[in-house]
Amino acid sequence: MRLSQLQDKRCVPCQGGIAPMGREAAEQLLIDVPGWQLSDDARQLRRSFTFKSFVDAQLFAVTVGEVSEEEGHHPDIAYGWGYCTITFYTHKIGGLHENDFIMAAKVNRI
Repeated sequence: MRLSQLQDKRCVPCQGGIAPMGREAAEQLLIDVPGWQLSDDARQLRRSFTFKSFVDAQLFAVTVGEVSEEEGHHPDIAYGWGYCTITFYTHKIGGLHENDFIMAAKVNRI
């Protein structure tokens, strides 16, 4: 799947009761979201961004939050002076779902 295809998709609500994506499937989708990394156990998707100031990092975090709210799929966001780290995983299944990669692609577009 190409980055533009992921960016254009919408998140589908996950009701739980399914297994999280396996490492192999996650590594295939990782190709389509440059700059993102899998956690060691392949259950989370993470990327850190750098900025010239605290305000720039904060504005980015807020923008990511707004896009996430529109999609109904929310990351963990940590930011401070000059950085913002975004972590996606699907809480209901305790691991990765295609929605996490859709959101990573949308964040890359920001």
